[in-house]
Amino acid sequence: MSLESITENVDEAVSGFFEPIAEWLGKIVFYAVPVGGTDLPLIVAWLVVAGLVFTGWFGFIQVRKFRLAIDVVRGKYDDKDSAGEVNHFQALTAAVSGTVGLGNIAGVAVAVSIGGAGATFWMILCGLLGMATKFVEVTLGVKYREVHADGTVSGGPMHYLPKGLGERFGKNGKTFGKVLAVLASIMILFFGLFGGNLFQVNQSYAQLVSVTGGEDGAMGSSAGALFFGVLVAALVGIVLLGGIRSIASVTSRLIPAMAGIYIAACLVVILVNVTAVPAAIGTIIEGAFNPEGVAGGVLGALIIGFQRAAFSNEAGLGSAPIAHSAVKTKHPASEGLVALLEPFIDTVVICTMTALTIVIANPASWGEAREGESIGGVTITSDAFETVLPWFPYVLTVAVLLFAISTVLTWGYYGLKAWTYLFGRSRTSEIVFKSLYTLLAVSGSLLTLQTLIDLADAVLFSLAVVNIIGLYLLAPVVKRELNTFLAYVRTRKADGTDGDKDEEPAKATV
Repeated sequence: MSLESITENVDEAVSGFFEPIAEWLGKIVFYAVPVGGTDLPLIVAWLVVAGLVFTGWFGFIQVRKFRLAIDVVRGKYDDKDSAGEVNHFQALTAAVSGTVGLGNIAGVAVAVSIGGAGATFWMILCGLLGMATKFVEVTLGVKYREVHADGTVSGGPMHYLPKGLGERFGKNGKTFGKVLAVLASIMILFFGLFGGNLFQVNQSYAQLVSVTGGEDGAMGSSAGALFFGVLVAALVGIVLLGGIRSIASVTSRLIPAMAGIYIAACLVVILVNVTAVPAAIGTIIEGAFNPEGVAGGVLGALIIGFQRAAFSNEAGLGSAPIAHSAVKTKHPASEGLVALLEPFIDTVVICTMTALTIVIANPASWGEAREGESIGGVTITSDAFETVLPWFPYVLTVAVLLFAISTVLTWGYYGLKAWTYLFGRSRTSEIVFKSLYTLLAVSGSLLTLQTLIDLADAVLFSLAVVNIIGLYLLAPVVKRELNTFLAYVRTRKADGTDGDKDEEPAKATV
């Protein structure tokens, strides 16, 4: 029996078993109500409302404290003897690597195809609101993290939900928090294995095949798929063995470099078409408020834009606090401020650059997609770059591969922390998880398992319900932590030790 027939049988068997479950959970999690001629998924409304509430609760902190967040990332307020494993910059890049990926490249193209250019405006707005949510959840992640005897750190909703709710509401709060923590761990683990791992490998392999001659090319065979899967698994396994220090060391170099290349390419397309920029911006603004020519009118553009942003930056989902909790700091709110830069980088900068590039280049595939043709998002984005840079699809493939690998690495860390919360931190337990995770990376290039991936998406957004309930209940704790850190900053400035003269910015390597 050939490898292709084996993988097809596995795909069919898995799909047959999980399809009813995925369909049932998807209907619940992504339940939509008709609003103004289009459908509004309630989970998207749940995430956006949280962003609105926390933006108001903390007085537009994403605007008022943006400069302070930059200063913290630079190492201006570092405490060298603080507990933790990585510096602020490394924690940020590790978390960003879990969100920046195919969604920024392909997902945005799909958004501006379905919702029109105006979806970009609402995508930016949702990204700005998500900055406040990310600040809240990461502050809690650092506040209630667990520092182990060996110096390693564990954090995330599985820690701050039981500890925080127990601290605020006593025994009943702790019991409720433990239930939420177990649910959160299961959801993070499931998505990490299938959405953060298998899906990323599968899609990056598909992109590699497309630029190497398709199914008849060098990588199109089952042997090519197996080679790619083993190579990715080996790379991921080696880095995972080093823990968050190793992951942060890789992502602190990889993410800035790849984001810089991608943004530079966007700027090339924009500058070549610089005379079209005012018209493109006008199209985006007009499309955001003009009900003509957009599926569902204004609300259609708004919903698609909000949905893309919410799915991309993961604000409120509880995943990012796991990476940020490893930071070296004595002030939880300092890392909360660093974290609010994450949706800004992911959504406001990278997603917007993708959308603007597509609108300005206006490739034929985008027009066909807006007319209802089924065209992949990566294809539309690639075609937009190709209008100016004929060779860029190859660079885009490298970007997709590296973004995907960085996502696999970060979700491997997230999954490990969920696994050890559920099954303990023994060496055997960790080896079992890492072995399972690397084996799934191998299978990612061979198996589609679309049903499992759909189920993983539904599971991840179920986590948002669990997590945001805890964020609302623990918001007063975050406000106290913010006031404590701001008082510390004022003291540093008053005595002249705020880092301007006496300290160098933190290095980006371990």
